[in-house]
Formats: sequence, structure tokens, C-alpha cells
Amino acid sequence: MFDLFFQSSSEGEPLWWQMLASGLGWTLATAAVAWVIAFTLGSFLGVVRTMKNQWLVNIGNAYVELFRNIPLLVQFFVWYFVLPGLFPAVKKMVNDMDPTTHQFVTACVCLGLFTAARISEQVRSGIGSISQGQRNAGYALGLTEAQTYRHVLLPMAYRIIIPPLTSETMNLIKNTATAYSIGLVELFFRTREMGETTFQYFHAFGAATVIYITIAMTANIIMGIIEKRVAVPGYISGAK
Repeated sequence: MFDLFFQSSSEGEPLWWQMLASGLGWTLATAAVAWVIAFTLGSFLGVVRTMKNQWLVNIGNAYVELFRNIPLLVQFFVWYFVLPGLFPAVKKMVNDMDPTTHQFVTACVCLGLFTAARISEQVRSGIGSISQGQRNAGYALGLTEAQTYRHVLLPMAYRIIIPPLTSETMNLIKNTATAYSIGLVELFFRTREMGETTFQYFHAFGAATVIYITIAMTANIIMGIIEKRVAVPGYISGAK
């Protein structure tokens, strides 16, 4: 049953398990970089959307509505095919890259910006769930607005939103499969390649399913451990 994974597609080519492992590497790298982008930008937007400056709030809301309401596949095509054609500077930069780097950068940016809109909503909700008294206490201690967010509101908000952040992390890992549409040789790309070459779709997609489940559950376990370690009694269910 597993002999297929130790065969190569043609003479001189890597074995199928090696090709799947290579695809897994690109999947994990893409998810990691995109998560950093999403968490950083999403946190910034989440903070902006809870400030008193209505212009900043409107800009943050517009970003969230734009990226949440355009299908992810369409966003991939816009970033990969449309953007270089609209901006000569971007086209020149793309021409200086090799195709794999272009695909990887596009996937990371697209997934990062898409997921940032979702994380922004979670950060905004987390901050909104904190009582006004904590914000006022920060001001009473002489903290500026930026310092109040940094030392009072955000540390608490991040603890509160760990469960939805866990789901978002798992979704991001699964969404990397969409990058096959622009040619990135991630796990799903390799899985389709294996199935179309060997016609053993059960083996190919069965292996991919197990790998995706393993990655997602590992992320879930890690985030669960973090949640228990940083839980604040009274704010997170099950905290003691």
C-alpha cells in the first residue's frame, strides 16, 4: 500500500514522499510568514478601530470589509496577475525575482493581508470586552493612550482572544492550499501532481489529509497550552 510513496515519478526525480515533504515545507513556511504579517497588521488595525479618531476607525473598517468580502482565490489572482500589470515598479521587482520566490512572496502577502482583516476583528472585540475602568485606570496612572494599550489593554485582550486566534491559525494553514492556483509547489500542489501522475488519488489525497490534520491539531494543542498558561480568571472559561 505504501510502496507508491517510495517510487519516483520518473528516472532521476525525487521519491513521492520526498516531493510531499518538500510541499509540506513550503506550506509551513508560507503559513509562518503569513501569520506574522496577519498578527502584526491585524493587531494594529484592531487597535485603530477602538480609538476615538473616527477617520482611523473608518479606514480600519474599510480595510476589514474589503478583504473579508473578496474571495481569497480572487485576491490571489489580483496580487499575482493584476498588480504587476498596474504598477511598473512592482512589475520590475517581479521580473527580478525567480518564479518560485514570486509565488512564495505573493502567497505570504495575500494570506497575511486576508487573515489580518479577521484578526483585526478579534483584537477589536477583545479590547471592547475589557471594562472601561481598566482604560481609565491606565490614564489615572499617567499613562499615555499608546502606553495604556501596550501595558493594560492589549495584554488582556490577547489572553481573551486566544481561542479564536487558534481557529484562525488553523484556517490559515488550510488556506495555504489556495496558493496552488498561482503555482506555488506547496503540499496541495504536490498532492494533485502525485494523483494526476500516478492516478492513485486515494493514496495522494489520503496522505495529504493526514498531514493537514496533524499540522492543524498540533497548532491546536500548542495554542491550548498557551491559553492555559496565560489564562486570566474570570475572563477565559476554565481559567483557575
